[in-house]
Amino acid sequence: MKTRKPDFKPAAATPTSPWAWIGAAFAALILLFWAYGPTMSTGFLFDDVKQRFAMPAASDPLSAWIGPVRPVLMFTYFVNTRISAAEDTSSYHLFNLVIHALSGVLVYLVIRRLLALANLEPRSRTPYAVFGALLFLLHPVQTESVAYISGRSDALCGMFACGAFAAFLYRKTPAISWGAVAAVVLLFGASMLSKEQAVVLPALFLLTDLWWNEASPLAAVRANWKLYAVLALGAAAGIALFWSLILGTGTGGSAGFSMKDFAWYQYLFTQFRVIVTYILNFLLPFNLNADWDFPISHNILEHGAVFYLIALLALAALAVRYRRGFALSGYGFFVFLILLAPTSSILPIQDPLAERRMYLPILGLILIAIDLLRRLRMEPKAIAALAGAIVLALGFTTHARAEVWSDPVTLWQDTVRKSPNKFRPHFQLAFAYYVAGRNDLAVQEFEKTAALQPPTLDMVMDWGLA
Repeated sequence: MKTRKPDFKPAAATPTSPWAWIGAAFAALILLFWAYGPTMSTGFLFDDVKQRFAMPAASDPLSAWIGPVRPVLMFTYFVNTRISAAEDTSSYHLFNLVIHALSGVLVYLVIRRLLALANLEPRSRTPYAVFGALLFLLHPVQTESVAYISGRSDALCGMFACGAFAAFLYRKTPAISWGAVAAVVLLFGASMLSKEQAVVLPALFLLTDLWWNEASPLAAVRANWKLYAVLALGAAAGIALFWSLILGTGTGGSAGFSMKDFAWYQYLFTQFRVIVTYILNFLLPFNLNADWDFPISHNILEHGAVFYLIALLALAALAVRYRRGFALSGYGFFVFLILLAPTSSILPIQDPLAERRMYLPILGLILIAIDLLRRLRMEPKAIAALAGAIVLALGFTTHARAEVWSDPVTLWQDTVRKSPNKFRPHFQLAFAYYVAGRNDLAVQEFEKTAALQPPTLDMVMDWGLA
């Protein structure tokens, strides 16, 4: 049987009028802005109020903003404070949307290159890559990363990570040059300095070399020794830099191995269920939640964690077993797992599930969707119509989700309805009522909050003011 050999030559462009591309890009941009239009003037929400940009310290000079933790992200917030007045969040939301749009362009380039490696016929690569990019831009699960100002960390990290991956994929020769190494490392560094979860990018590069060079996978890795050597040196420096975060001493007790709420293995058992939930949210994005009340699996049997593990192992086995026939789907599944690994493995985080963590890992599921769509026994026009219907449906769903995120009261009403037994959503809703001047509802909600958990000092003060 013939083995698949990757083609590292630049893919031939589909002969299409430049005006057609400009029109299509403009239409996609209009759709994107319409979908997220309700959030463009949303004020500070949730953890936003604890960030420097929402405090008097926002007026501090740049030197006070830039430190060892996420300096690239903090620089973008600093720019926002120089553009907008204290209560004007429009520039923050515009930045988030522009970052998301640029990420979509990079996702298009990444998918198109991967379709070439999968030996998809040249004329089909562009349409399917456009479909994949639109899925990325308009899927409702992305709303938290775009509508939530503090969600920018995931989007900015994802944008630079996609840039690094594109630089890796579009190198001119199988053996990466020092110039290409510099481009990949620079973008990888920017991604890491936006959010630490980009640490898994080297594993993504390694998977790509091994998966698409079936005839000589080790030779492909050796050909890129320059990149892997530089990344290995950087890994040592990165571990030293973020060691306090790993241990949990620099996260206020909300993440790291020092967490008292649950052990690393309990977090892992819980993540077997979380990963499946992420997949279901991709397929059926109708029960999205700003603050999930996700129970912990303290042992492998609790909440059926073992069955979720079996399901994931079965999917991984199928991906390997049918690698030749479904190469893109199998690759996409492992891309999804790798990109989720920083938040869905053994490093405990206070909130086991958060939709914004799907921002970049969704790429793997999009690759699976493309692979399955192109195998439908339908006329090309029918497939195009189906793809268009999917994109429009997702756009309308995202718009509806953005309307929920457009106002603190509507957001926390929705969250309380979906997480009725969790302290934090009730407290946030009570505070939102108080800020909105609806003190009678605020008092009622504070009472419900106090019934769930002993009130904190902040809550008592807000309750008293209401």
